[in-house]
Amino acid sequence: MTNTFKLNGIPDGALVAVAMSGGVDSSVTAALMVEAGYQVIGITLQLYDHGQMIDKKGACCAGQDIYDARTVADKLGFPHYVLDYESVFKQSVMDDFADSYLNGETPIPCVRCNQKVKFKDLLTTARDLGAQALITGHYVQRIPARGRSELHRAVDPTRDQSYFLFTTTQEQLDYLRFPLGGLPKTETRDHAHRFGLKVADKPDSQDICFVPNGNYASVVERLRPGALDGGEIVHLDGRLLGQHQGIINYTIGQRKGLGISAAEPLYVVQIDPLKKQVIVGPKEALAKHEIYVREVNWLDPMDRFDEPQNLTVKIRSTHPGIPATVRRLSTHDALVEFAEPEYGVSAGQACVFYEETRVLGGGWIARHALKK
Repeated sequence: MTNTFKLNGIPDGALVAVAMSGGVDSSVTAALMVEAGYQVIGITLQLYDHGQMIDKKGACCAGQDIYDARTVADKLGFPHYVLDYESVFKQSVMDDFADSYLNGETPIPCVRCNQKVKFKDLLTTARDLGAQALITGHYVQRIPARGRSELHRAVDPTRDQSYFLFTTTQEQLDYLRFPLGGLPKTETRDHAHRFGLKVADKPDSQDICFVPNGNYASVVERLRPGALDGGEIVHLDGRLLGQHQGIINYTIGQRKGLGISAAEPLYVVQIDPLKKQVIVGPKEALAKHEIYVREVNWLDPMDRFDEPQNLTVKIRSTHPGIPATVRRLSTHDALVEFAEPEYGVSAGQACVFYEETRVLGGGWIARHALKK
């Protein structure tokens, strides 16, 4: 058992840093590293003001979770540090979240958090502490191949988090390790019980950490007063069908809860943030044959994409993945052409490129065609 979780490329007994959210995954990760003989430092980021925002169980980085992470560190006998990143988190993640909704998009703050905070500032802190690797409890696999570090899906498809890590750079992958990528979640909890961790039966976080009970509209309104200003619900043909109480309450592809009556099923097909209009139409109006993707992070040499690549793409975290052709337009932009029309594509979500289990890159779905 002690040799099962040895880290590729990291010497026995080396100092490693473990990102600890207070949940069962990161706690087991830390315990496995101690068991494998590494010197462990636990690091937890405090990301928001618990008094002004929220303090709820089941969300990472809340007060109880910091306490839980410290309790695990004390039990296992390694130092634990809590770093205050509230201002960075608000600027890089929460403000971006609010602005994205106001622009008629559907954001993914967990990706921005990984990109702007966890795999940037936390990684830098780990290096400054002398750690030879930053270890996290993400369910993904890092596989050395052809002189590079590749990012692959987790063995357990129900837990795979590769979609949320597409912004990870090659340099970051070289330093990161993901011991849980080869485990099913049931085995992780078995390890937690084996180690006697109090968090062994702690529920997984379901919501965005700074959004209480999934009520993101109230958080956006708090960050951007006026976000719930009303406007019109109009049909694609121009007919006024009703009024809404804030465009942030609607997402592309939404059918239920529109508050209008019509002879045919109608879906949200567009959101116009300038006119504050929610535009609805029949399902066929949702069909997309291609999308533009911005801020692309390439995890394979870019010259591979000098020619169009036939890959599998995911356009939301719960998406099964579909065949598509990825065409690189510039250093950071791409055109993705679907093999079959896709429905419910929402700007602000990520489009991630896969070759079998490997992540080749990804970017953010744009609302409009990109300027060449």
